Amino acid sequence: MEDALLQTIRQAPLFAGLKDDQLDCIRRGEVIQVPAGAILVSQDEPAECFFLNLEGEVRISRQYDNQEVLLGVNRPGMFMGEIPLLLNGPWLAIVRVSKPARLFRLNQDGFWHMISTCPSVAREVFRAAANRLRNLEGYSQQREKLVSLGTMAAGLAHELNNPAAAARRAAAQLDQTIEGVQAMFCRLTKVLKPAEWEHLLSAEREAMIGLEKTSPPDSLVRSDREEALTSWLDANGVAEGWRLSPNFVSAGLDAAWLSALTNTLAPDSHATALNWLEARLNVKLLLKLVDQSTRRVAELVQAVKSYTYMDQSPMQELDVHEGLESTLTMLGHKLKNVTLVRAYDRSAPRILAHGSELNQVWTNLIDNAIDAVNGSGKICVGTFVEGNQLVVEIVDDGSGIPPEIQPRIFEPFFTTKSVGSGTGLGLIISNRIVADRHGGEIEFESRPGETRFKVRLPVGRGQSSGPPPAP
Repeated sequence: MEDALLQTIRQAPLFAGLKDDQLDCIRRGEVIQVPAGAILVSQDEPAECFFLNLEGEVRISRQYDNQEVLLGVNRPGMFMGEIPLLLNGPWLAIVRVSKPARLFRLNQDGFWHMISTCPSVAREVFRAAANRLRNLEGYSQQREKLVSLGTMAAGLAHELNNPAAAARRAAAQLDQTIEGVQAMFCRLTKVLKPAEWEHLLSAEREAMIGLEKTSPPDSLVRSDREEALTSWLDANGVAEGWRLSPNFVSAGLDAAWLSALTNTLAPDSHATALNWLEARLNVKLLLKLVDQSTRRVAELVQAVKSYTYMDQSPMQELDVHEGLESTLTMLGHKLKNVTLVRAYDRSAPRILAHGSELNQVWTNLIDNAIDAVNGSGKICVGTFVEGNQLVVEIVDDGSGIPPEIQPRIFEPFFTTKSVGSGTGLGLIISNRIVADRHGGEIEFESRPGETRFKVRLPVGRGQSSGPPPAP
């Protein structure tokens, strides 16, 4: 390497403390020219080189799902590539040249020689790596929370929309049905005698009781009963019998029951009386639908409050089953095609814990299980007590975690998901919450067809109530 170029490289802040007898670490490198727009390295590409920017501009970004997020800009005098080399892992970001650049490049062997022979350089590299990792992990952790929140919000909106739409439709139908009931009531008062009114009102009460107590028949039996009732209604001059028969069947009424009722009423009132009776049953069913829909909305709102422990102290005695159930509710949109098995030991004691943080753990583990079964397999969520520990177990029947990567799953930024679809922080965050915040541990075992995560939490032990550990 020419002396002039050597001096130029030596002027960079990273090499400012080099002594003359340490210049060999620079001579092992080379200077390269890279045009604007070129991708120097791609995310998840194996780490092979360390770079120092001598001239130009390089932009560093990270792919999250379908979005590329800028993490920083590398300008003259700044270096990059130390993190993947130190971690012996792939690049965590995309490095793209934004202005024509001249870069000093060291291969892997040259990088380690520089670290081992130049203490001042090693100190600066380690300091920068620690800061960058902390910043990247902190950013990724916050982003993971936001992405998780966004996913849950979208799922919750979908879950809320169904009962809300059902209640809205029922309310609209109620308005029309009640108007019809009032109109038919006015017509009936002109043709029914008091005794006949007594028979009709008594029949209505009996039908209402039947509506509450009758178990719904299977679809084939129901179809046969509706067809038989429709034929009877048509034969007895009741127009659109097909419209009345479903609610009559729901109340457990048949042709013989309707025939007995009409025999007590004036002949010219039969059609109106049966339409009035069906409308009264319909009002009851619509009110029941509104009640069920609004209850579902209330349950979802309560699940959100329970999941976040809104309006509650951060540290409290809690039943882990409540947190597991609220988490399953929040992830309900992802569990539509999953066979979910609950194996709870309801006699398990309450524990002193940070509820919202544990729910983050359940979310990470259950969401990973959903991904492992591709949203359509079997997941078992169970609890049991073992010694002085409460164990929460999450098992899936997916393809399993390959043995060669099992030792790495708790490493920062390591993920088995496709590029950009995971931060690689879910398990390490979960492990810190369980271990550092609650004095517990996470263990796992995996083979094809069964991956089992166990979260062990101490029973009857006070946990730290201080702030969460720094990333």
